[in-house]
Amino acid sequence: MTSLEDRRTLSDAIAGACKDGVRLHLACEVVGISPRTLQRWRAPQGVREDARPLAARPTPGNALSEQERKQIMAVVNEPRFADVPPARIVPMLADEGVYLASESTICRLLREHGQNSHRGRAKAPSAQRMPTTHVATAPRQVWCWDMTYLPATVVGRWFHLYLIMDLYSRKIVGWEVHDSDDGEHAKQLLKRTALAEDIAQLEHKPVLHGDNGATLKATTVLAMLHWLGVKPSYSRPRVSDDNAFVESLFKTAKYRPQFPSRGFADLAAARQWASEFVHWYNMEHRHSGIQYVTPAQRHSGQDVGILRARDGLYQDAKQQRPQRWARHTRNWDHVAVVTLNPERDQPATVAANLPNLSIKIA
Repeated sequence: MTSLEDRRTLSDAIAGACKDGVRLHLACEVVGISPRTLQRWRAPQGVREDARPLAARPTPGNALSEQERKQIMAVVNEPRFADVPPARIVPMLADEGVYLASESTICRLLREHGQNSHRGRAKAPSAQRMPTTHVATAPRQVWCWDMTYLPATVVGRWFHLYLIMDLYSRKIVGWEVHDSDDGEHAKQLLKRTALAEDIAQLEHKPVLHGDNGATLKATTVLAMLHWLGVKPSYSRPRVSDDNAFVESLFKTAKYRPQFPSRGFADLAAARQWASEFVHWYNMEHRHSGIQYVTPAQRHSGQDVGILRARDGLYQDAKQQRPQRWARHTRNWDHVAVVTLNPERDQPATVAANLPNLSIKIA
């Protein structure tokens, strides 16, 4: 806002320039205002002060009441939501049949109370470029797997977590922890997972995508893949971000509060932690990539009904207080297609209409 003194100075300068023959719009352009602004400044009694700070600003009709604000803050500060962001609080409440406010409203209230700080140790994700495309429209079409190191309490010693994740549902369909990195472990994990997921009766066997690690490309592993009818797929050499879903899963695991920062005492402790993490991830974790349902719910097909119930809840809330909704309600649509390493829209669109199709892009 321009002060009264500055308004008078600019008005007198423009008036003097116009008296000397300068066009009004050119004089206003030089000082950085429009002729309409100058017209609002001037009054019969002289240049007037900006009245915006003194204007009456009534409370919007759709604003939250003080009681509603207190109720929202009381809920989000419950112990069960202590380490949960609003993006997950909202769908968790929706599953309980409770609607308090939108995600953006809760974020705004947390920000007003100084509680909107980052709650994890991870840095913000960065954009990634992917060269290969695999598309999944149902469970057991595309699997991703990898191995990660779990530190021991003894410096220099590691345990090895082998893990297979279903791309469509994000469910961990197979895992093992060993004290050595060996292709035989990967082979046995493949066999156990194939039996557990009953892929023998599938017409189209899954695609298994992994990195170029020696263990995952061992001769015994390739022989097992051939025997099972599973199609192998590999990341580009010396590129770490072509298997982003599993890498993100490993990051979720290692940034969990339950992950021991000082390492595992022995193999049994590492396996116990892995078992608890897999149960939490599959059965309790509401995944942001699949509309905040659990991987187990999506793997079994329950997510369709859950999302439909959430949408009905939001439609009822909009009907009760329509003045709080500028346009549509929150999008609870079912995620029908999941793409690994999307490079171009056209291949992914074509692949979405075909079962178990993978596209290699040069």
